[in-house]
Amino acid sequence: MTRKAKIFLGVGIYFAILILLLVVLGNEGKNESFQPQNEFKLDPWISIEIAGIDLSINKAVLYLLLACGLTIGAMTFIASRMQREPNKIQMAVELAYDLTRNNITRGNIPDERLAQRWFPFLATLFFFIWFSNMIGFLPLPINTEHKIDIFGLEVPSLALYAATANLSIPLVLTLVVWFSYHVEGIRAKGFIGYLKSWLPPGLESMNPAAKAFIFVIEAVSQFARLISLSVRLFANILAGHLLLLFMGGGLAVLLGVAALGLLTFPLAFFFFILEVGLIATLQAFIFSTLTAIYLGGATAETH
Repeated sequence: MTRKAKIFLGVGIYFAILILLLVVLGNEGKNESFQPQNEFKLDPWISIEIAGIDLSINKAVLYLLLACGLTIGAMTFIASRMQREPNKIQMAVELAYDLTRNNITRGNIPDERLAQRWFPFLATLFFFIWFSNMIGFLPLPINTEHKIDIFGLEVPSLALYAATANLSIPLVLTLVVWFSYHVEGIRAKGFIGYLKSWLPPGLESMNPAAKAFIFVIEAVSQFARLISLSVRLFANILAGHLLLLFMGGGLAVLLGVAALGLLTFPLAFFFFILEVGLIATLQAFIFSTLTAIYLGGATAETH
């Protein structure tokens, strides 16, 4: 039997088993009690309210603390290892250092002094987002809505969550980046000079009305970066978690078709490998690289 025939036979047997399970198990109807959106609901663990501002401790705060701790640990570890003799993990350390130092920072900020000044920030930004994305795929006991009993003690069940799947986190990071590169641009060129640099070169002979129109377009694009930079990170991580939620059994539970899990679970495994192996790192790289590009563009002689 040829390889092609074996593949078709295996696929045929797989779908035959799936159809058989659909017939045997049937359809229990839509599960109204299952609410997928609750997986991203932030229930307060410790309620704290100061001057009308909700500062409660919830699972998002836990993930931020974990990401901060891992980022500090990684940066400290890399700094100490770069001062020692080569060892077994030196290659991984040098790879991380080269990625953040040369690819992200120097590759997008031509000014060496500026690159040196912003390298710690860009490296920290990359690792913080990367750790936030990665720990989001580790099941932790954070689901307080569904608890399990362990020797009489109710413990939150395991669940997946990522701080970067909450729009507020990418938005705050974006605001820090947005104000930082504008301040750097004003520091390098002065307020009026920085605004003038928004106009591309070669417009000296253009009439003032056309210049004003182009300036308005550029100003709008600057504010649009607040949306594009934050939503790109948020949407990609959220979409990945939703895919895992539904493909990992959520769709079968929601529709009340247990046999559907046989079809969706292999897809869940594929999406999990894709998210962990590519998307989590890629989104951290894109966010920090765009930050470096914005810093380099704000201080460049020509816009």
